[in-house]
Amino acid sequence: METNNAARRDRQILLRQQRRSRPTSHRHLQQRLQKNTIRLHPPKILSSLLHPQPRQTLQNPSANLTAPSPRPPASGPGSGKGIDVHPFSRGSVIEVRYIQRHDETNGGGGDDNNNEESDWFASDSDDEAPVYLCDIIDRAPLPSNTKHDKRWKYYIHYRDLNRRMDEWITEERIVSPPSVGNAKARALKRKKEEEERERDEDAVVSGEDDANSTEERRKSRRSVLRRVASSDDTDGLLDAAGSQLLVEGNETRVTRRQRRKTADGEVIAPESNADGGPQAEEQFVVDVVTTLTAPTLDEHEGMDEAALKEHEEVTKVKNVATLELGQYQMDTWYFSPLPKELMPGGMIDVLYVDEFSLNFFTRKVELQRFQERELKKGRRHPPGNEIYRCGNLSMFEVDGFEERIYCQNLCYIAKLFLDHKTLYFDVDPFLFYVLCEVDDRGYHPVGYYSKEKYSDVGYNLACILTFPAHQRKGYGRFLISFSYELSKKEEKVGSPEKPMSDLGQQAYIPYWTSTIVDFLLNQSGESRSMSIMDIVKQTSIMAEDIIFALNTLGILKFVNGVYFISAERSRLEELAKKHPIKEPRVDPSKLHWTPYLTDVKRDKFSISSKKPSVEADAPS
Repeated sequence: METNNAARRDRQILLRQQRRSRPTSHRHLQQRLQKNTIRLHPPKILSSLLHPQPRQTLQNPSANLTAPSPRPPASGPGSGKGIDVHPFSRGSVIEVRYIQRHDETNGGGGDDNNNEESDWFASDSDDEAPVYLCDIIDRAPLPSNTKHDKRWKYYIHYRDLNRRMDEWITEERIVSPPSVGNAKARALKRKKEEEERERDEDAVVSGEDDANSTEERRKSRRSVLRRVASSDDTDGLLDAAGSQLLVEGNETRVTRRQRRKTADGEVIAPESNADGGPQAEEQFVVDVVTTLTAPTLDEHEGMDEAALKEHEEVTKVKNVATLELGQYQMDTWYFSPLPKELMPGGMIDVLYVDEFSLNFFTRKVELQRFQERELKKGRRHPPGNEIYRCGNLSMFEVDGFEERIYCQNLCYIAKLFLDHKTLYFDVDPFLFYVLCEVDDRGYHPVGYYSKEKYSDVGYNLACILTFPAHQRKGYGRFLISFSYELSKKEEKVGSPEKPMSDLGQQAYIPYWTSTIVDFLLNQSGESRSMSIMDIVKQTSIMAEDIIFALNTLGILKFVNGVYFISAERSRLEELAKKHPIKEPRVDPSKLHWTPYLTDVKRDKFSISSKKPSVEADAPS
């Protein structure tokens, strides 16, 4: 029995092995399909199962290492594999058609009334819209009903333009794919490098020429002075040294005799030595009169390359697309570190703000419900004290220590339109001045500026912003003028916090130049000499800012280490037409304000501590 059982087991094992090795029949497959023991196969795979091909052995073992034949390159976006297939990779360069946003019709920038910057992109037709090279910063899929028809949107940065122009775009605005954009970017980079190389070579050649010409001018000047010193004719001396200007390049060289004039314009006779002749050569020292050029302000001053790169990496993508404040909707410019509770997904399309309390809401219905409840209480103005009212303009002073939530929210809103701003939570040592338009519905904020209660470096303004919906109305200049009026009340000199943004420079430089020109024009008929410190005491503008403005106007000279203002009245009148004082102006009689009291006993920025140390020639 044991032998028969062992033989039976062996036969069963043999039959099982034979059944596995023989081809599968149609009948057997149908039985397995009916029992759902195997899954359905496509017809091509099913035929291969029914008719298996004999296995072929490779003669060359390395033949299986050959790469598959490459596919033809893509001819356009989405037409094949490669970098031109959506989604495009981050960091790629593409060409995008620019479409003007609705808020740029209000100017998109400073507070001057010229429209040069506001019309640079103006175009209503897509065919006439400009095309720019752009870097892809981020990407995200668009919501779609089908799985295969997935579309993408891209967050782009326009090259050579400020980051405030960054935006999300769809595929329809893409003109050229990354293969074309990257090639154009490389070509532009090579061209720029070649121009810099040629500029450096020209600078080396011009430096050698300047050295040779300088040596020749020195020899010529020595020969002129020798002839003057050896001459016994006083008239000849006046002609050679008293009346002539030795012009060398951009520098005008005058002798000491020319500076020694009386108020009537008569030249004082030269001093004589014991023999009755003119003094030696040392008497005729040549002065150098140089017209200074205004330095370039850098909004990234004080930030090294690593800090700037880290800042751009953290704030590279805007987290709020649109801000609704009152009756205006404004496209945002930059990233703002708003509370995460407002943005569960990391980004919101519209941020709704109550214009009287500056509370944030993510849905319109929440804002309306809040206003229905709060507006019945009758508070339709910012918190704090109203310190100025003239016409339809009103100014409120808000203490950051007393109104922390309001001031913090104001800083969050300002960061949406300011690139470099680090004040969010520590608002206690600051005062906020909110400018409002007044009508029957209440006080509507249009801009603000903040200042430290006490600044050890003399800053009278820390941050300034005019909301984009109210720009091109002169409110930025009004806020700047208001800050200097407070400095006059404090009897101090002041300056804005550095570095200034590009829009801050566009607002401050016109204010400085127009104010100084107006002051010089009004003072030119009263006295013929004044110092830069005299201008400081009358305008409360810091001396370094006055020097910068005079350099910008081109009327500041530098003679032997001393500054001189060189401008005739006709020149000042011409500058006054070019740099007028625009409306609205601050009326000091409508300002009701007392300085903030501090424990500082001696303030080095007090006007009473300023002494005239640098004399300047008055405009003639």
